[in-house]
Amino acid sequence: MSFKVFTLSQELYKALEKNSYITPTPIQEKVIPLVKKGADVLAQAQTGSGKTASFVIPVLELLKDEITSKKSKIKVLVLTPTRELTLQVAQTFSTMSSFFKHTPLIVPVIGGEKIGEQLLKIQKGCDIVVATSGRLIDIIDKKQIDLSQIEYFILDEADKMLDFGFAEELDIILNVIAKQRQNLMFSATYSPKVLDIALKITTKATNVKIENTKSYVEQITQRAILVNKENKSALLRQLIKQNQFKSVLVFMSSKRAADNIAVKFRKYGLEADSFHGDLTQEERIYTLEEFKNKKINILFSTDIASRGLHIEDIDCVINYDLPRSTQTYIHRIGRTARAGKSGAAISFLDDENLNHFKLIEKRNELDIKKEQIEGFEFKSYGSVKQKGSKPIKGKRKSKKDKLREQGLK
Repeated sequence: MSFKVFTLSQELYKALEKNSYITPTPIQEKVIPLVKKGADVLAQAQTGSGKTASFVIPVLELLKDEITSKKSKIKVLVLTPTRELTLQVAQTFSTMSSFFKHTPLIVPVIGGEKIGEQLLKIQKGCDIVVATSGRLIDIIDKKQIDLSQIEYFILDEADKMLDFGFAEELDIILNVIAKQRQNLMFSATYSPKVLDIALKITTKATNVKIENTKSYVEQITQRAILVNKENKSALLRQLIKQNQFKSVLVFMSSKRAADNIAVKFRKYGLEADSFHGDLTQEERIYTLEEFKNKKINILFSTDIASRGLHIEDIDCVINYDLPRSTQTYIHRIGRTARAGKSGAAISFLDDENLNHFKLIEKRNELDIKKEQIEGFEFKSYGSVKQKGSKPIKGKRKSKKDKLREQGLK
């Protein structure tokens, strides 16, 4: 099946071809025709399933003839849980509309950047706003945005938004957007709380569910390695060297742990850095660009990178520390093997987390062989939890220093 079945404009077909969109994913097959028909949609699919394109493509098709060179009015509002996902959704809209006669004006609205600049762009006129809900509420409170002519209201990663207090903010947003609109809601899970949000937004949605979560991880070689805590760092370095991984995303349990191990790896001459919520928005954007451009080969991250981030060609995802949520495991490993490519996911197991990993396997219907690596043989013994060491100061320039040199700060 190709995208030709959707009867799209030539401008969109050019963009799809240029960006190597060959075959629609299952979620795209089901959602694109529904959006084109004007239906409200509640879609459930796992990370890496192509949810973003499933709404960007048909919305742009429907919006194409409304975009003019005159001052635009906001027609599309997309809400996402994180700054990074906001920027990526905005970029997807821009990429897919690059061949339009009049390209839509797209404004990402996020915290961590100057609100005045965002307000100015909105007031000049725009077609599409992609926002985190907190910053959008700030702008609504200032009465500096007109959402009364919204035609498409989209929630991306709705279940994750609940972690950021979205339920309380939704009523404010619903009170200021157009009552007659098309509603599209995407989520990896639909808990009772998420369904409560859905009912506030629409009561006439078509439900779309992609049943088989395994299909999104079948291209991933999953490994589980038994290793004592004190050997994890050395084992990680060996695995990276032996497998010649060029791009590795390593998930850590805390910001401090991510900072500390990144410093240690740099001392071994490896291009490593950390990524977490304590970085400024400029630092976060800078770090991700460095990782995407392969100037950083190893990125140590908290779960801020487990969902929504679209980074091409990650060779391997390492669960240095296991996620608390069993579902987050799938989100994490879904950062590799994207767009039909293969990839690897390796989890480090020890006495303290072995039972939790068994639960992860059970909930996600997995059965992964437990292995040991020569030279790092696992010795089972009870261990006492110790508080992590204080952050280590590195010798190289900080992200802030690099940004200053580039005139970005």
